Amino acid sequence: MAEPGPLVPIEDPTDPRLTEYRDLTDQDLRRRIESEHAIMVVEGRLAVERLVDSGHSIRSLLVDDHQVHSSAGLVAAVRTCGAPVYVGSRPVVAATVGFNLHRGVVAVADRPASADAASVLLRAARSPTSEGRLSLVAVLEGLNDHENIGAVFRNAAAFGVGAVLLDPSCADPLYRRSIRVSMGHVLRVPFARLTPWPEALELVRDAGYLVAALSPHPEDGSSDPPAVTLGELASLVVDRPAGVTGVALVLGAEGPGLSAATLAASDRVVRIPMAQGADSLNVATAAALAFDRVANP
Repeated sequence: MAEPGPLVPIEDPTDPRLTEYRDLTDQDLRRRIESEHAIMVVEGRLAVERLVDSGHSIRSLLVDDHQVHSSAGLVAAVRTCGAPVYVGSRPVVAATVGFNLHRGVVAVADRPASADAASVLLRAARSPTSEGRLSLVAVLEGLNDHENIGAVFRNAAAFGVGAVLLDPSCADPLYRRSIRVSMGHVLRVPFARLTPWPEALELVRDAGYLVAALSPHPEDGSSDPPAVTLGELASLVVDRPAGVTGVALVLGAEGPGLSAATLAASDRVVRIPMAQGADSLNVATAAALAFDRVANP
């Protein structure tokens, strides 16, 4: 068993031991630091609690002098992992990270190695949440907003989605803001990059998934691939088509939506009926509606 990590008082925001926490709002600097050190930053008490539970290797924890007491259990858990806990005043912590830190808790952990899409799909098909019903995965195209990605992961965890696959242009799910918005669930929902795009959707189909692309689409049913409503997709799931063991819901960014090539590579194009005058939903909201309807047909 590892020796408990030390509790280290910090009085200077320029202390070299805090390099990995420096200027968290500077995206260019953070990309360089996180790439060079192969790390990820996890902000907020709930997210750090999920980091501890995830089994990822924690390098250190930074807390203010209030949270070291009010989050004593979390501090103890990190120390039990053998990682140091740095404690500074609120002004020192804010000067280090570049803003008033939410609840005064932030951790640095080793960044996990990239996962293989085929193995992630296999794991999703075998996950306990998929027993007795079709497996469900999400596929994201062109999402470059970290908060939207984090919200999709949070919804995925809530509805038992087995995995999230991202095209090469999507933003980093392990960026601090994505992890925070996901409430740390990005650390437990398996994910992988899907390449080449969109040709790799064939890999998803070969794994037994019906590829269903969420997009506004003509309602006359004459399109190719066929257009269905979300309710019709749910009914299709209940009927369990031959050879289909899961559903892959493909979601795009709110502005451009899904590309023509991605729509053509899908098995169904799925519409969410909306009131007159409304043409779209936030991608995370659309994802939550679709996850719920398909997971609970």
